[in-house]
Amino acid sequence: MRLATWNVNSIRTRVARTVEFAVREDIDVLAMQEIKCKPEQFPYAPFEEAGYHVEVHGLNQWNGVAIASREPMTDVRTSFDGMPGFAKGHEGPDAPLEARALGAIVNGVRVWSLYVPNGRSLDDPHLAYKLHWLDALRTSTAAELAAAPGLPLALVGDFNIIPFDHDNGDPDIVVGRSTHVSPEERAAFFALESAGVQDVVRPLLPEGYTYWDYQRLKFPRNEGIRIDFVLGSSALADAVKGASIHREERKGEQPSDHVPVVVDLDLGGAEDDGDMPMIFA
Repeated sequence: MRLATWNVNSIRTRVARTVEFAVREDIDVLAMQEIKCKPEQFPYAPFEEAGYHVEVHGLNQWNGVAIASREPMTDVRTSFDGMPGFAKGHEGPDAPLEARALGAIVNGVRVWSLYVPNGRSLDDPHLAYKLHWLDALRTSTAAELAAAPGLPLALVGDFNIIPFDHDNGDPDIVVGRSTHVSPEERAAFFALESAGVQDVVRPLLPEGYTYWDYQRLKFPRNEGIRIDFVLGSSALADAVKGASIHREERKGEQPSDHVPVVVDLDLGGAEDDGDMPMIFA
């Protein structure tokens, strides 16, 4: 399975290059974030013509997540257990949920397309929401893997966190003054490891940015940041055979400010075991 994640920053604006990338790179499952549309507005036809099934979760012109898969998807979920909501000026457990998570099972792999809240600023209520959201994701993931320890599970998407200083090439993002690099956000990111997932791309690609702001020539100056990740359970990590960050997708006409991150999975071992004689199991 070739699994990719990409914050497309408006699928209706970038549907042609998104589908072209998926076909050209032989992507089996593409998790998308920031689609910025409702399901009825999503451009299904180009994906379906290219041989993809599509699941979409979007509520308005903001946020939104989707998954395109060559194989049918099952157990589709539009939130994880305990996922908090947010609305400006609204506090409490009944805040409306945003379209930031979409989960599905494809060929036995649980894939979550995630668009983690931005946080906005260090003194904004959105940062507390972000930390609460990540903690709920950790708890939900831990419970899902406790119930199915051998499940190949992938948390993929835009995490809006820069885990390490060397992941930050943007001089405007400064520890102590900016979100994405605060100790609290970094701690929340690393706490996901306690749920049983790990960054499966970094061991193969220790360097590389996934986002460059549109302003002030950030891309030509390579003042990027690394905020898009594939976090996998042990079963998924063991299946990873390759990874790539597609920097070239930041070029050309109307690019997204993010680029795709791709992992190659060899899941054949689990499938083959079922076909082996009992003596070899």
